[in-house]
Amino acid sequence: MAEFYCQSCRTPFLNHFPLDEQGRCALCRNGVRGFDAAYCYGSYEGVLREWIHLYKYRGIKKLARPLGDLLADAAPRGENCDAIVPVPLHWLRRWSRGFNQAELLARDLGRRLRIPVISALRRTRATLAQAGLSNTARRRNVAQAFRTGRAPVAGKRILLIDDVMTTGSTAAACARALKQAGAARVILVTVARVDRRLGGTVTSQSKTGEPSDDA
Repeated sequence: MAEFYCQSCRTPFLNHFPLDEQGRCALCRNGVRGFDAAYCYGSYEGVLREWIHLYKYRGIKKLARPLGDLLADAAPRGENCDAIVPVPLHWLRRWSRGFNQAELLARDLGRRLRIPVISALRRTRATLAQAGLSNTARRRNVAQAFRTGRAPVAGKRILLIDDVMTTGSTAAACARALKQAGAARVILVTVARVDRRLGGTVTSQSKTGEPSDDA
């Protein structure tokens, strides 16, 4: 864990200047984040990055289990959540990939925690790859891209699941859709997070040429 990080979204910083007296970053202070808190297992680099690439882009679904172990370690204790919701893929992306990596991780976590997994979100339009876009462009790219479905979320405390968090724009758009449908609290949990203090980025394409859809 970084020495300086936002108490809400856990974004790491080089120093304390971006944080207010409550330890919140500017995005959380100004309500730009749709989720209430964020947790991850580790930094998106090294072996963890390779595992996620093999799982996500090479279709090695067996890695869902060990990645699920890490996700379970990252999940907060004491939140008493009512449901788990995976970040959805657009149907074209799901068709080309063959599966939604977030959904497999969510179902594994649901079995471990004995929390129901619900398909509460759908992606209403295909979006550009987030990699290579500025923070503002990322938020615009996914604005209004998600809608809630038939699964009721009003009054529920939700664990929102994805594999990687970069800026949190995708997760924020999902969380806002859930909040607009009445969700009481949305907690983001991911396996890994890009540490932008180190200049880390998610490449715009995987080794297979598939655009990145990291949150």
